[in-house]
Amino acid sequence: MKDITLKEIASQLGISITTVSKALKNYPDVSEKTKKAVIEMAQTLHYTPNSFAVNLRTKESKTIGLIIPEVMHHFFSNVINAIIDEAEKNGYLVIILQSNESLELEKKQVELLINKRVDGIIMSLSNESNNDDHVKEIINRGIPFVLFDKITKLAKCSKVIIDDQKAAINATQHLIDQGCRKIAHIRGPLNPQNAIDRYIGYKKALEKNNISFDASLVYTCENVTFEEGIEFTEQICKDHPDVDGIFAITDLVAVGALSYCNDHNIKVPEQIAIIGFSNWFMSQVITPKLSTVDQPSHQMGIESFQLLLEEMNCHKEGIPFTPRTILLETSVIVRESSMR
Repeated sequence: MKDITLKEIASQLGISITTVSKALKNYPDVSEKTKKAVIEMAQTLHYTPNSFAVNLRTKESKTIGLIIPEVMHHFFSNVINAIIDEAEKNGYLVIILQSNESLELEKKQVELLINKRVDGIIMSLSNESNNDDHVKEIINRGIPFVLFDKITKLAKCSKVIIDDQKAAINATQHLIDQGCRKIAHIRGPLNPQNAIDRYIGYKKALEKNNISFDASLVYTCENVTFEEGIEFTEQICKDHPDVDGIFAITDLVAVGALSYCNDHNIKVPEQIAIIGFSNWFMSQVITPKLSTVDQPSHQMGIESFQLLLEEMNCHKEGIPFTPRTILLETSVIVRESSMR
């Protein structure tokens, strides 16, 4: 079925293309009778405006790109919902792309969004990504850009983050306050900034409490999965049978740790206290319920879009924009897995 043009509407009504265009845009110099006739004919013929032509005229696509590592993760699904809600309120559509923690795929997705001429891009970096050329390309092209959660501190763009070091200090401190003295950390991959900062926070909490740091108590995930939580907890119990606390990089890994303990009659929290990170919904339904760090995912989505909108408006009006960083608060949610 071919696209209906303004020329065909004009031909059906016996009026000029200019009059049809003005009627559809509600110009005051076109009579109400003519406007009504044009709108009815447009509906009859199933006319839709040429979005490409509109974009060329307004220099806006009214779309933004969102690149995230994974869609199914509870944290990211909350962020997506918040961004979509805020975008719709402001007349924008969201193109959602999943990098699957792959740098190469992430680069292709950035190129796609640039070619689609989106008005702005929001992104949480993959585990393989850092301040790579594709990030610089967005910034160098002057495309409004916001990083959230997994960021690089080297990128000169707006960011919405939490204080991962502070949150990790508080999580580890909670275990110490419960009497733990030999605490293992199942950390994230070596590259992402949030994994680095949570690892640093863990070490700082030990130092603050005069507990010697032991590198053999740190286990590094490759993919941050439930299965890794099980595997590393098994290894922890073999390597260090006297471990009395585990701080995991995410709730998914922590639930794996908890599952291993449940299956091997290791009492939680009496023998090993466990705390996760992000306040995933599963943390409240597993037995025992999982202590965690509450990460404000919905608010992160709202702030990310609003910050992007601010930059897009400045970009549209030719006003200089200075990138900003918004720091959101976290809190430790104490549940049965750590409360002694």
